[in-house]
Order: sequence, then structure tokens, then C-alpha cells
Amino acid sequence: MSDILELDNVSASYTTYRALFGVTLSVPENGIIALVGSNGAGKSTLARVASGLVPVSSGTIRFEEQDVTRWAAHRIARLGMVHVPEGRAIFSSLSVEENLSVSFSHRVGRKGTPEALARAYEAFPVLAERRRQLGGTLSGGQQRILSLAKVLAVPPKLLIVDELSLGLAPVIVDQVYDGLVAIHRQGCALLVVEQQVDRVLAIADRAVLLVKGAVAWEGPARDARGTLEAHMLGGASPNGSVPASSNGVGPGSHRASPGTSTSTSTSTSTSTSTVPTGGRPSTPQPAPGTAPSGGPASPQTGAPAQPGAPAQNGPPGGGAPGGTGHPSDLWVVGPNFPSSN
Repeated sequence: MSDILELDNVSASYTTYRALFGVTLSVPENGIIALVGSNGAGKSTLARVASGLVPVSSGTIRFEEQDVTRWAAHRIARLGMVHVPEGRAIFSSLSVEENLSVSFSHRVGRKGTPEALARAYEAFPVLAERRRQLGGTLSGGQQRILSLAKVLAVPPKLLIVDELSLGLAPVIVDQVYDGLVAIHRQGCALLVVEQQVDRVLAIADRAVLLVKGAVAWEGPARDARGTLEAHMLGGASPNGSVPASSNGVGPGSHRASPGTSTSTSTSTSTSTSTVPTGGRPSTPQPAPGTAPSGGPASPQTGAPAQPGAPAQNGPPGGGAPGGTGHPSDLWVVGPNFPSSN
């Protein structure tokens, strides 16, 4: 089976901010590709780059083996690619039927609009029930269904959908995905951008994971669950060169790992928290992380103790600073300061 969409070593930027780094992926004809990743991973940017809404900085984009790298979005759309972006792209002051008719008449003309309306209402009965209702008064899920129904007039060769389930109730998500499957059965390839991994893997053939703008993993959807959890929750680097860690700090880092204290912070804690037997400290206690003026001598050198790293891992047992009880891998680990020794 040949590929209908190919991205080869594609990079993209928003002015000075680089969002994609050498992304390579393909969508086969009549296939379903799940594009997953955390917020800010570059999923929506990749969808916009593929449809021509965001220009590429480098690399090549081919649609049906035709180079469309520098094409405008409307030219790519005429080849048979449809992009349903995140959000609800509808006219709030028009009724449901008017929204559909405007879209359908542009693509199939007035004569083909009634047939296209019938297909849309058959696929999404809730739209038929609310055909006279203004689009702006629909629920969020119904507006999302309406934006998806617009592609049913002439099923495209490739449909790119971005975050279909965002903010929708589970029952509405079911209807949206049922509609996706119905469109796919008409011979349309799908590139589905989604954060609900379980939902999209249930219909996808293959999965692609983006991490920080780069492809971290690609493979069959049936094998993706464990791998995606390890990459998305384990803090692994995009290219897999650094093993996952519980707090995102790789081996060899100069940051302290959860549950341990640096020698500098231990020394500082010992030297600044000694209280004489009389019950009152001989010198005022300094603020955490600062050196006392003329403070007690360091037990190793006899010289005044130097400032060390502030306690970075909270109280023993993995709690967060201040006794909030959060596990140590949920708060930020700060940098160490060099020891005076």
C-alpha cells in the first residue's frame, strides 16, 4: 500500500521559536495514524504544517507523491486533504442546516447539497434533531460534531483532525469517533491528533509519539500502550538516549535525586542548626540557604561554614517542602551550588 502523505525530515518554527525538529512520518492510503503526545509536544503544529497552514523551515512534504512543501493551504485542500482544527469552526449566527449548506454548496454545488445533508444527518442524528437551532446555542460537543459533519459532503482522501475529544463528555466522544470510523469506511485516510491515547489507539493502525517536537517512537497501535506510557510518564529523552527517570533528571546530572541530600547541604544543616544546652541558640539562626555572619565553624576545616545548596528534596519520606505531602517526583529539583570543599 502506497503512502498518501509523507513528511521527510520536516522542521518548523514560529518566528524564533522552533516547534518541530526533523520529523519523518507517513500516512498510508486508507490508513489511520494516531499522533499522540503531551501538551506542547508539537502535535497541532505538525497537523498545520501538513495542511499548509504553517510553512516548513526545512524538509519535504509530499501528498500523493506530489511535492507540496511550499504550497498554500487552499491548493493542498483542492487535492483532497481536509484539516479539522482544534476548536469549533462554525458560524454561531447560522442554524445547523445553514452551516452545513454553506459548506456543502461550496464543494458539491446546490444540486448535490440535499444528498450531502442526508448523509450528514444519517451519520449524526443529533444534528437532524437540531437542524433549525443556531450553531452558537449548541453544546460544545454538538458544535464539534457539526464541524466534523462538514467533511461528509465529499469524503476527502485524507482527513486530519486535531483534538476531537477535547472538553467533551464521554457519550459525545463516542459519537464523534463513530463518525470518524464511518468516514474512514468511505476510503478516507485519517491522521488523528489526540491526547486520549486509549480512545485513538482503539481505531488506529499505527501510532506516532511526539516529544518536544521530535518523533520519539513509531509502531503498530496494538504494541503502543506500554511504550507510550514509558515515554510520556517516564521522562525519557526524545531520541531514547537517556533512560527514563521518575522526575525527568537523567543520569550524570548535577541535580540531586529525590530522597537524598547533598553533602554540602548536610554540612550546612549541621553547622547552622546546633542549639546549646541552655535552650537558646548562641547565634541567630540564618535564613535557609544563606551563610551566617561569623557563624559556627565547619567541623571539617575549622573555618566559618560556607553557604551550601538549599535542601532540595524536602523532609524524609519523599514529602515536598513545607510538609505538603506531595511525592518528591512532582516538584521541581533546583540546581546545586558548588561546595567550598
